[in-house]
Amino acid sequence: MDLRAWQDVIARTYGERDRRRGLFPTYAWFVEEVGELAGALLSGDREALVLEFSDALAWLLSVANLAGVDLEDAMARYREGCPKCGASPCVCPYEDPPLR
Repeated sequence: MDLRAWQDVIARTYGERDRRRGLFPTYAWFVEEVGELAGALLSGDREALVLEFSDALAWLLSVANLAGVDLEDAMARYREGCPKCGASPCVCPYEDPPLR
């Protein structure tokens, strides 16, 4: 199944509920799931990783649906490789993110 099909599954399953909740509360749920994914990454628990990746992706799809963004179209910019340098693998200069 492609990303657009998954986005449609989430829309049919949760769309009405997501619309009632609204964009920013749904986004907050997505952020919470990303936090749970971070915990699973730290624990290394394979079952938890699978669960949290699926939850985070489902909530991202819900947010995209509410925002009117087709993620299949959005991801097309990565189809040919890095959208900045155009290469695959990316050859952009790498910089570590700043520690805060």
